[in-house]
Amino acid sequence: MAVTAAEKAIIVAQHQHAAGDTGSSEVQVALLTARINGLTDHFKANSKDHHSRRGLLKMVSRRRKLLDYLKRTNNDSYRALIASLGLRK
Repeated sequence: MAVTAAEKAIIVAQHQHAAGDTGSSEVQVALLTARINGLTDHFKANSKDHHSRRGLLKMVSRRRKLLDYLKRTNNDSYRALIASLGLRK
């Protein structure tokens, strides 16, 4: 299920640094996480949808690259983000 505009606005408001900040790494990772979580629910019902699975893998890879960048440049922000999103167990 796609992320609605209202949900996207809430996610951006939670993770932005300043008003109007929609492109920071933290915001991008949070939005990708919301889309990935929506697709995982889709795959529970549609296990043979391999075309969408390719898109999911591309999103996971993009999120991984953004997280690697964030860890390299601002480790404190990286740790706070993965804690708030619940990415590491």
